[in-house]
Amino acid sequence: MHNNRELVEARISRFLRDRLTGSIWRDRRPADLTALDLPGEPEPFEVAVAGQFTPFSTGTSWGAPWGTTWFHVSGTVPADWELKDGDRPELLLDLGFSGGGPGFGAEALVYRPDGSIVKAVEPRNLHIPLPREPGMPFGFYVEAASNPNVAAGFSFAPTPLGDRTTAGTAPLYIFRSADVAVLDAGVWNLARDFWTLNGLMHELPMDLPRRHEILRAMERAVTAVDPADVSGTAAAGRQQLARVLSLPAYASAHRVHAVGHAHIDSAWLWPVRETVRKVARTFANVLELMDADPEFVFTASSAQQYAWLQEYYPDLFARVAARVREGRFVPTGGMWVESDTNMPGGESLARQFVAGKRFFIEEFGVDPEVVWLPDSFGYSAALPQIARAAGSRWFLTQKISWNETNTMPHSTFLWEGIDGTRLFTHFPPVDTYNSELSGRELALAQRQFAERGFANTSLIPFGWGDGGGGPTREMLAAAYRTQSLEGSPSVRLSSPERFFTAAEEELADPPVWSGELYLEFHRGTYTSQANTKKGNRQSESLLREAEVWCTAAAVGAGAEYPYRELEEAWRTVLLQQFHDILPGTSIAWVHREAERNYARVGRQLTELIGTAARALLGSGSRTAVLNAGPYPVQGVPASGAGPVPDPGLWRWEPSGDGWSISSGRLRLQVSAEGLFTSLVESGSEREVFPPGRPGNLFQLFRDTPNQWDAWDLDAHYRFSSTDLMQPDAMGSEDGGRVLRIERSFGHSRITERVALSLDGSAVDLDLEVDWHERQKLLKLAFPLDVHADRVASEIQFGHIFRPTHANTSWDAARFETVAHRWIHVGEPGFGVAVGNDSTYGHDTFREVSDGRSCTVLRLSLLRAPLFPDPDSDQGVHRFRYSLRPAAEIPDAVAEGYRLNLPLRTVTGIAAADLPSLLTTDNPAVVVETVKLAEDRSGDVVVRLYEAHGSRAEARLRTGFEYVAAWAADLLERPVESEVLSGAASRDSDAVLRLRPFELVTLRFRRH
Repeated sequence: MHNNRELVEARISRFLRDRLTGSIWRDRRPADLTALDLPGEPEPFEVAVAGQFTPFSTGTSWGAPWGTTWFHVSGTVPADWELKDGDRPELLLDLGFSGGGPGFGAEALVYRPDGSIVKAVEPRNLHIPLPREPGMPFGFYVEAASNPNVAAGFSFAPTPLGDRTTAGTAPLYIFRSADVAVLDAGVWNLARDFWTLNGLMHELPMDLPRRHEILRAMERAVTAVDPADVSGTAAAGRQQLARVLSLPAYASAHRVHAVGHAHIDSAWLWPVRETVRKVARTFANVLELMDADPEFVFTASSAQQYAWLQEYYPDLFARVAARVREGRFVPTGGMWVESDTNMPGGESLARQFVAGKRFFIEEFGVDPEVVWLPDSFGYSAALPQIARAAGSRWFLTQKISWNETNTMPHSTFLWEGIDGTRLFTHFPPVDTYNSELSGRELALAQRQFAERGFANTSLIPFGWGDGGGGPTREMLAAAYRTQSLEGSPSVRLSSPERFFTAAEEELADPPVWSGELYLEFHRGTYTSQANTKKGNRQSESLLREAEVWCTAAAVGAGAEYPYRELEEAWRTVLLQQFHDILPGTSIAWVHREAERNYARVGRQLTELIGTAARALLGSGSRTAVLNAGPYPVQGVPASGAGPVPDPGLWRWEPSGDGWSISSGRLRLQVSAEGLFTSLVESGSEREVFPPGRPGNLFQLFRDTPNQWDAWDLDAHYRFSSTDLMQPDAMGSEDGGRVLRIERSFGHSRITERVALSLDGSAVDLDLEVDWHERQKLLKLAFPLDVHADRVASEIQFGHIFRPTHANTSWDAARFETVAHRWIHVGEPGFGVAVGNDSTYGHDTFREVSDGRSCTVLRLSLLRAPLFPDPDSDQGVHRFRYSLRPAAEIPDAVAEGYRLNLPLRTVTGIAAADLPSLLTTDNPAVVVETVKLAEDRSGDVVVRLYEAHGSRAEARLRTGFEYVAAWAADLLERPVESEVLSGAASRDSDAVLRLRPFELVTLRFRRH
């Protein structure tokens, strides 16, 4: 036989493109249309449908950016239709879809006249079911969102569409069609047969007979189908494909658990208010599929999204709840949102689970055991312990497949956190969380599964995502056709829990990955949108303060605890830790709204703190300071109050061409350029900076990533730098306590104020940066005369060590890293701690200067990406930093709390002293959280952790009465633990014994 394979494949492609696809719906007839334009914020159904609708024609423009147009579509099912078995009368709406996937442009939610929801209309999901009875009238209201396609093919070009104030009012879309038609079941099934077989064929090796059997079967099917009568001959075509579709999968075929889901970003290239509607559209699609297919199971994470549904779409929520009870709509994840895990503080990550799981338990009776984070930008090494403390067993993500440099060596493994906790983890080898269950995707999952020979099962999350949409009937058809199909992995519809149960049973001895799951990509997310990041850090600190003082007021003064206000504040902060908000990768609308929300939370929490302080200290004419931190500060006890400390005595003096200041512990010399040329710790007489390498050096870099502007910081930024050496002005202020240094560059200005801490042990830097650069990166560098092959960076409930060298490709790829409140650079006998109040991005590396090895630590202050927010970071920013020499890690921990929980001055009170609410006698055991129990029982809940990386024993003394105490999980449920002893009452101190970095929650019964 002559080899005509390529000609046959071309014939099949033409048949699929030009003959088959256009015949899926037959006898299309136009419906009647009227419209009502509502360009402002969305209105509820009952308000919109009461408006004045006017005639509207297909081919007409509609939809200003971010507006809503309501259409009324009506008609009658044609009386002359003759329906064959399986045929479905449908209404087809094309709002002007661009041909891309759902979620990035126009989309709509369809209502019946009584206000009940039918389903959504989106690209690749155009249909609305109609009555089967000929002659039946119908009418629908269609809430069409004219969301702009901000992505625009991800060219990363600046766009005004991400902000309502700049997006304009010109219509974005042309309404193409509103037609009634018959879904031809025979043709539709033939199309699905071809789609599955054609996709499989192109993944099979050329020398495998199966490939050619499929080719010839499809060739015969094309011949059997008459282009002039596709509907009438579709059955003949299917008959030619029946045999190759019926051959079973190999016994050794890879096993795929196909889990229907929709990754809906809680904000990204659309505002939060639009996500509320995306959730409704997607969940409505899912419910419509469930009505038609009893085998279909869907999973969705993010308690926040269910809560939105409950608030704005209660009828839809009730339908979801009914399917949850059936086990077909499966809540997963257990977090409030699919949050970033690099930058939220430890208590924030804990509260993600507390808030999320409480919602699922209270509303559905479901306690999810899977941590579901397919798209976050790397994963903190603290997460395994936090997840297990919340009662979770398993973890899933997809994002590490985006690594630029190294490939993760495992698909299924145990992930070990900083405290030794292990979490059973799966990376779906399909490398996408938006699968269609195509032949290419199934083959990729089989090919890339890393544990071959030890296990043979992976998970594929399928369904349109990012902007929502979810699974489609076409995807379900693909799943059924590949349940057992020769040459393909075998596919079963499943849920996260079913997959993980099977995977654990199959892989008896999983490999172990220890430490963080660092994403070798999107490193700019540690710095983009500095105001959003500062708002998060400040809110976290204020929440701690508010809970400490409101608890103290409740147990000490009988004040009412503000449960509702604190819960609302937490939910706002948790939402904004979503992995496209806190990382700074959303449109301008999202970040401006986040900043307003943080300001509102700040005002509310400050008011709560003031109310609690007055309840504790009474009203009068005195002034005191509150210390919400876990360590005493200037004589003020931890979680207590005391008199206002005296300001430091240290003063700046002119010294040569520069300035100098000294305390009993430090001597700092600043040059005429405003650089730190010498910093000596008095006890050791150790110089901090290498000869000729001053600190406090601002550096400006070109920042033009290859793609993903707000997300990425590419290694080549280091090739173009400018040192900002020449100040505009320098002089002392505040009675000589502060040295003010002013610099200007480009279109921007830095005002820096340098002083010594009150105890004279650290150099404090206050920065104000009026930033107006574009595609630039501003860093602050400190070369340190410390020989360190690794540095310690604070993460949630502990710290992680990272190398300063680039010995391996894994080391080299980690050129920008995240740290929370401090970084410590040390060698035996001497170290330096650098603290911050809102910065997350850092880089550390070793250099040789004058033949001496030194370690350079740089903090990333600001970026200026152009996409998706062309005005990212423009404006005034304020930062606080500290530089503490002769510091060990315990000093770094204390320094981080000092900067982030400064003493709070309160006036108009009667008493200036307040004993500690709760203390430990070991600084390694840190009291992170003090609050009242979530169940409103009045019990006190205390969260502690071991912060130094060593075993620790501590006595815990409370400033309140209690009758019993026990260890609990994050949801405050009792757990078996050996950490606590001797805590029967306040009269006998609780004795704690903690492992390195161990996280402990204690619950104290007060009555």
